[in-house]
Formats: sequence, C-alpha cells, structure tokens
Amino acid sequence: MNKNPFLFLIGGIFSLMIAMGIGRFAYTPILPLMQKALAFTDAVAGYLASSNYAGYFAGAILAGVLPLKKHRTFYLRISLAVSIITTYLMGLTHSYTLMLIIRFISGVSSAFIFVLASSIVLDKLAIVGKTNWAGYFYSGVGFGIFFSTLFIPSFNDLFMWEGVWIGLAIISGILTIFVWFWLKDSPNSKVQKDKQMVTIQAPPLKWLPWLIIAYGLEGLGYIVTGTFIVSIAEKASIFSSDPAIVWMVVGLGAIPSCIVWSTLAKKWGFVRSLVIAMTLQSIGIALPVFWLTQSSLMISAFLFGATFMGITTLATTLARQMSPSNSSRIIGYLTAIYAAGQMIGPTIAGVLLSYTQSFNSALIGAASVVFIGSMLLVSGIRFDRMPNIETSSIKSN
Repeated sequence: MNKNPFLFLIGGIFSLMIAMGIGRFAYTPILPLMQKALAFTDAVAGYLASSNYAGYFAGAILAGVLPLKKHRTFYLRISLAVSIITTYLMGLTHSYTLMLIIRFISGVSSAFIFVLASSIVLDKLAIVGKTNWAGYFYSGVGFGIFFSTLFIPSFNDLFMWEGVWIGLAIISGILTIFVWFWLKDSPNSKVQKDKQMVTIQAPPLKWLPWLIIAYGLEGLGYIVTGTFIVSIAEKASIFSSDPAIVWMVVGLGAIPSCIVWSTLAKKWGFVRSLVIAMTLQSIGIALPVFWLTQSSLMISAFLFGATFMGITTLATTLARQMSPSNSSRIIGYLTAIYAAGQMIGPTIAGVLLSYTQSFNSALIGAASVVFIGSMLLVSGIRFDRMPNIETSSIKSN
C-alpha cells in the first residue's frame, strides 16, 4: 500500500469527521441536553437546525461558484478553522439569536470542507489509481458521528452541555493538525483516466426530473430523524443508559454504508437500489410511531445510518452517468434541492412538535415524504440493464 495516498485518505476521513460528524451533526445528540438546560421549545430546536442547513445550502452554492480550484488547500484550512471556532462558540452563548448565526456560519464551513476535501481526495485517488477507496473516504461521516458521540456523555457530566461543544471543538482542532499535514492539494498532477470507470446505459436525461424531485423529498424527510432521534429517545424515557447511544448506532450504520450500497448497486442496478434504500429508510423513520421501545429506536437509528449517506452516493453517481459531460451542474441541481429540503424539514417538524406535543405526526410525515420519493423512482428501474457502473469518483453533498 502506498503510504502517501493512504495518509491522504486518512486526512480526508478526518476532514469529514470535523465537517459532518461534529460541525454538522453533533447538534443532534447535544440538542436534548440544551433543551433541558435552556428550556427552549421544539420549534426553536427546528429553527436552529434549519439555520445550519441553510448555511450548508449557501456554502455548497458558493463552493461551486467561487474560483477555488487553484488554492483548495488554503480554503480548506480556512474552512476548518471556521468550523472549529463556531463549534467552540456554541458553548459560550445562551442567546438563540447568536446560536442561529453561529449555526449558519458552521453550515457554510461544513459545505466548503466537504466540497474541497472531496475534490482534493478524489483527484489524488484518481492519480494513483485508487478510486475504489472513495467509499472509505465517505465513511468519515459515520466515523465522525460515532466517535464524537463517545465523548458527549463524559463531557456533559463534567462540564454540562456548554463543555460538550467546547470539548468537541478541541477534538476537531486535534484532528485538524493531521488534516493540515496530510491533506495537501497537488494541482499540477495529471489525472489519468481511471480504468475502473465504465460507461453504461443509464436512464435518459429526460428522466432526471424524477431523480431530482425524489432526492429533494429525501432531503426533506430524512433530516427529521437526523435532527430529533436523540430527543425522541430522551423524551420517551425508555433508556436505562444515555439516549445518545442511539446516535452512536447511527454512526455505526453509516460507516460502511457507502461501500455496501455501491456494491449492491453493481448487482441490482442503481435505480432499484435507490428505491430499496429509501423504502428501508422510510420504514425506519416511522418505526418509533408504531413500536416505541429501546430496541425499536436502535433499529430505527441503524436503518437511518445505513441509508442516508448510501442514498447520497447512489443518487449522485447515477446523475453523473446520466450526463457525464455536464456532471457538475447536474450534481449541483441535486445538491440544491436536497439542501432546500433539509432547511424546510426541521422547521416544519419543530412546529408540528410544539403544536401536537408528539413526534408521531412529524415522523409519519417524514416517512411518507421519503416513501413517495422512492415510488417516483420506480419508473426508472427498467433502465437498470447493465450493472457495471463507476461508483468511486463521486462528489456527494
């Protein structure tokens, strides 16, 4: 194994742990701690989540528009610093207004890190002929969710919820040291055409609106569980241990998910795999409504973790195959509608929770939205004729 690309890969994984596992998703297990201490409503919780996703939406658009290609390492390091600072600042304020601003800026930095790290790592892997490692790179999201949650109970016991944010900022800073040394751009390197790339018969471009709409519904629905699942466990009072363990299960499910779903898609077809993944996710989202036990929440968490990044991998890979010459713009459309769904979902769910004093309506609504999205894709299964599709060099959102 070549040491240099391996260190590149580790640096990329650490960058996703910082941007996604901590910067973007640590809010979920910390949310019930903050609500208990500050007594803010589920609606406010939804607004804070939506603010972060609005920042992610803005950051994804800016990262696609701004001329960052020549100085990707520099902008990546700036974004990492901003992510650490915003995570730290969350532990220093009790002002909802400041939290909204901080979470928005954190979302922007998360998007920049994700886009820049993805482009640097995937280019490097293409140069050395290791694009099959890309699935390991995207496992950084799951690793970040899992390992950050390991520290949360201890930090909370010692320093309360404020100390959790500050502690995670310190962990991000330590990880950033390794990213700083190992994840450096090679702008002058010539990228060879990867022999693993296989042109297949993908759905025609006129089918793309179905994929875009379904992916937008996925963003709208999945984020409800992605925001409130730990709060559900906390308020149900069915856990003998810390409810944050539910979020650890999400991370465990997410770690291998991109590799697993890409492998299954080669056998079953990408559209069919998307339908199955979204259907499984909708079942997992709705499960606590009909069966609320510690076991059901664990199953729900695992199904969520095992599908949300896998769905992103499948959708973006399929979009690139549908329009190889214009893949950046196509993936940009997917990213935009997915991020728009993420912005809307927590706000609607938060309002429903405050109005009904129950998670049931929000969960049923989210599950229904994701299931409808999966059904919109069924018409594309007939295009799954040749299973060998390039799954590695992707940029997911």
